[in-house]
Amino acid sequence: MNESSIRYNGWRIVAVCFVVATFGWAFGFYGQSVYLAELHRLYGWPASLISAATTSFYLFGALLVVFVGETVRRFGPRNCLLAGTSAMAVAVVLMGQASQPWQLYFADAVLAVGWAGTSLAMISNTLGLWFDRKRGMAISLALNGASFGGIAGVPLLVIAIGRFGFAHAMMVAAAVMVVLVMPVVLLFVGPPPSHASAGLAAADDAPSSSEIRARAFRDIGFLSVSIAFALVLFAQVGFIVHLIAFLDPVIGRSSATVAIAMLTAMAVVGRVLFSTVIDRLNQRLASALSFVSQALALAVIVNFDNDMVLIAACAVFGFSVGNLITLPSLIVQREFEARSFGVLISLLTAITQVTYAFGPGVIGALRDLSGSYTLPFYCCIALELVAAAFVTIRGKLA
Repeated sequence: MNESSIRYNGWRIVAVCFVVATFGWAFGFYGQSVYLAELHRLYGWPASLISAATTSFYLFGALLVVFVGETVRRFGPRNCLLAGTSAMAVAVVLMGQASQPWQLYFADAVLAVGWAGTSLAMISNTLGLWFDRKRGMAISLALNGASFGGIAGVPLLVIAIGRFGFAHAMMVAAAVMVVLVMPVVLLFVGPPPSHASAGLAAADDAPSSSEIRARAFRDIGFLSVSIAFALVLFAQVGFIVHLIAFLDPVIGRSSATVAIAMLTAMAVVGRVLFSTVIDRLNQRLASALSFVSQALALAVIVNFDNDMVLIAACAVFGFSVGNLITLPSLIVQREFEARSFGVLISLLTAITQVTYAFGPGVIGALRDLSGSYTLPFYCCIALELVAAAFVTIRGKLA
């Protein structure tokens, strides 16, 4: 059936991936800022210690993400999504029970397994089995769930923690995830369409995954987009993880929650608006402009302490957050062979994740050393501007 038809079965898979992304980002990405603030409040652990656990989460997850493409091919998207959801739920419970640093690190290790099975690489590979011409739009729409996870997930999690306590709130959150996600995956995610099956069969004649990776590391275009998004996500992830901890003493917990909700709401607005025109734009230039807009918003956040100004700056920053998750997939789809998409997007995701894994830890360490967030946030501004220059560099496969 035509991918443009609303009755095409692939759009059900988009809806499933939206739900998966909602919980994956709520607990695996945006939730890290909640864990940092809450564990610091409960146990007085330094920001650098908690941030280092977040770094270990991203690093371990990056090792797993490299093989997501092959895993989906071997076990099928349904089994992979179910496994990722299960691991995420277990990790959320463990996070709530952590009362010693080693327990936090163990919870983050399990969370990394869940993140690999519910985040960008998994969703992109899954939707790649159902979509070709409309792949960019499908991925963009599904990843609105990532922003919705911040809009709804973080405020609800903060409210639940205030009412039930950290441990009980995390158990409730895990139960909700299992009840909502598992049945949806079981009901709607079946075998991919025939053209995808034929493509998988034809993959035997295509270059091996290891060969595709080796060629990618000799490709200037692939390296430039990887480096650019690695740098900007280092800054973005580090900033978002520390956002509540930064805003809390400046404008209070309730206003800080509004700010992060506004940030993620604007991420949805930005992604939806971009999805209607992104195929007609220079995607690298759009990326560079997004990086610069984040740098300007960060400059405002560092230099002002007014509630409305900070919330507005977070909104400007958030406008491009969603697109920075989507744009790498669209650039890879446009500039590389379709048969390499799954391997390359998994590799790019792993590269960026290895890099931005250090964002929260480095920013936490700089904050502890300098006594404030001014220095680390100015470093983020510099990285955003360097990334804007890198992403405009294109090249051909060696």
